[in-house]
Amino acid sequence: MSAESGSLAAAYIDYLTYERRLSPHTGKNYARDIAVLLKHLNSNNLAQVHPQHIRHIIAQLHGKGLSGRSLSRMLSAWRSFYHYLIRKHRFQQNPCIGIRLPKSPQKLPNALSPDEAAQLLQFSADHLLTARDSAIFELFYSSGLRLTELTQLKPGDIDFAGETVKVLGKGNKARIVPVGKLAIQALQAWLKQRPLIANTGETALFVSQRGCAISPRTIGYRLKQRARQQGIQQNVHPHILRHSFASHLLQSSGDLRAVQEMLGHAHITSTQVYTHLDFQHLTKIYDAAHPRAKKRS
Repeated sequence: MSAESGSLAAAYIDYLTYERRLSPHTGKNYARDIAVLLKHLNSNNLAQVHPQHIRHIIAQLHGKGLSGRSLSRMLSAWRSFYHYLIRKHRFQQNPCIGIRLPKSPQKLPNALSPDEAAQLLQFSADHLLTARDSAIFELFYSSGLRLTELTQLKPGDIDFAGETVKVLGKGNKARIVPVGKLAIQALQAWLKQRPLIANTGETALFVSQRGCAISPRTIGYRLKQRARQQGIQQNVHPHILRHSFASHLLQSSGDLRAVQEMLGHAHITSTQVYTHLDFQHLTKIYDAAHPRAKKRS
């Protein structure tokens, strides 16, 4: 990697961080993917790269076992990097445009069944921390938030009269999401307890025993612990509640656009995966119920 290429990559990450205001986590992901590109280009100047160079790198990475999904993410980062270089540094072409990737089988997200979701959420919130956990889990399932979105919430983001929550999503895009009645009740119960442990001046809606904003890792640990206690067999993590929210809402309403808005997906294709999940659910019902669905032995 040349010094010039390294400085251009660093300038791009600064642009994402300070001008686009993307999260540090997103910036690290872009930096990692662009570092892969620069490593494989060796001493080639970024301005002299052609589509055949990119195709060769993609083929090498695929040969090492990278999936189509990972390669798609990388290529998207490289394409965005070159868009930046064209706008800001007068590069003439984007060699990443028009590159076709090897396909990978689509991995469907795991989701709880409606009964499992109800089982997970049926526990007594008779302690300060269980009241907090109940509010967290109910809000996850009620509104389909991302883990980072939930940890960034402040008490003022909940509109109890309107039964909505204001969420700051990816790319600092705000959206308003409905909150169900059971989640509203759990949040009201938690906010009565919150002053007992929250540090003075702490603005986070959900706080730890130390009184500061609760960490994503703590939420994940508490959720896994609760799932085991409730007798749920599958691996339960925060994102599974977002998947369950989307899947169950789509099964009931069939309104893909509304689910897209509530999830904060920029593209409808990200939401369409839940139609496949819904179809998978329907085929299981069909196989179990239709007398001629399967051959009898």
